[in-house]
Amino acid sequence: MSIETLELRRRPGRFATAASILTLLAALLMLLGGLLDGLIDGSTGAFRAQRADLVVYSAAADRSLPRSRISDADRAAVDAVPGVEKSAALSVVQLGARVPGKAPRDLAPVALVGYELPPNGVPAVPADGSAFADRILESDGVRVGQTLLVGPARSPVRIQGWVDGLTYAGQGTLWASMGTWRTVTAANRPDAVLGPNESQALLVRADPGVDPSALAARVSRGTDGAVEALTLASAIDAIPGVSEQNSTFSQIIGVTLVIAVLVVALFFALLTIERQPLYGVLKAVGATSGRLFRGVLVQVFVITAIASLIGTSIAVAIDRALPPGSIPFDLRPARAAGNLVFLFLAAFLGGAFSLRRVLRIDPASAIGSSS
Repeated sequence: MSIETLELRRRPGRFATAASILTLLAALLMLLGGLLDGLIDGSTGAFRAQRADLVVYSAAADRSLPRSRISDADRAAVDAVPGVEKSAALSVVQLGARVPGKAPRDLAPVALVGYELPPNGVPAVPADGSAFADRILESDGVRVGQTLLVGPARSPVRIQGWVDGLTYAGQGTLWASMGTWRTVTAANRPDAVLGPNESQALLVRADPGVDPSALAARVSRGTDGAVEALTLASAIDAIPGVSEQNSTFSQIIGVTLVIAVLVVALFFALLTIERQPLYGVLKAVGATSGRLFRGVLVQVFVITAIASLIGTSIAVAIDRALPPGSIPFDLRPARAAGNLVFLFLAAFLGGAFSLRRVLRIDPASAIGSSS
């Protein structure tokens, strides 16, 4: 057993400070990653589940679904573009809903989505007057079979069943027919009423083998600039707040990793100074600088592994303790694994700062300084 391993077993308290800080950093990385994924899922769920290749907005809408208006003529022009297999209407209106058993002023914010093409996870279009509700609305007291009174006009919408992870703009979402959407919108938002064959946007499926990016350009040109067609991935990126959330959280995660580098670098730099006489003796009896540095890396690995295990356990416990729908939090294995890889790399980078000091140790002077 190496000296470094023996030191870890016999003097664990020496490493407690570094391990504690790394544990907090590991937990913070997990929580930040879970919060980022939860926020993005809440903002983009309604789009990520779409079984379409393109999203088509009116050119003047600035890629905003509520501001977009696709006329019957626009849809016909889109359908006529070579490579388009089919198009389907998509529209949304955001309102408050009265939930049975709740106080009249205790409204649940909902986004009522009218659709023709069922997304992944959503059954076929329900009958007019009914809707499938995202399960996040359970936290607002919504139950299957209830009739919600939507908007100031109290338009009745019956909950037919649940869907999961299909929210629009982070709100509880009701998936209904375009007929239901038009009825509710006309009663509550007369200014947003569209014609019988109009919609806010179109979902477009491409013919097999057709490149979506090339088709998006053809659709935009084929309508004389009346519409703007985006690939589904581009439409998701264009959702307000998504890129800003990614940027903000990425910066915070980056700062956290820099702190991890500094913590490990400072700790093992001080530890190397303290061990200088020991390293001098080991070098005098034949130990190489590489052998001593590998010992440092072993200790870095063990400390980081323990900290990662405890930190991840803390994040998982917090995730399970959160009431459903209370906070947009989604701790995913892929995100957790990626953050842990970055934490290990940061820790090893911090440990590498002690290499220079190990290489510079002179056996004679190190032994002399200890006497």
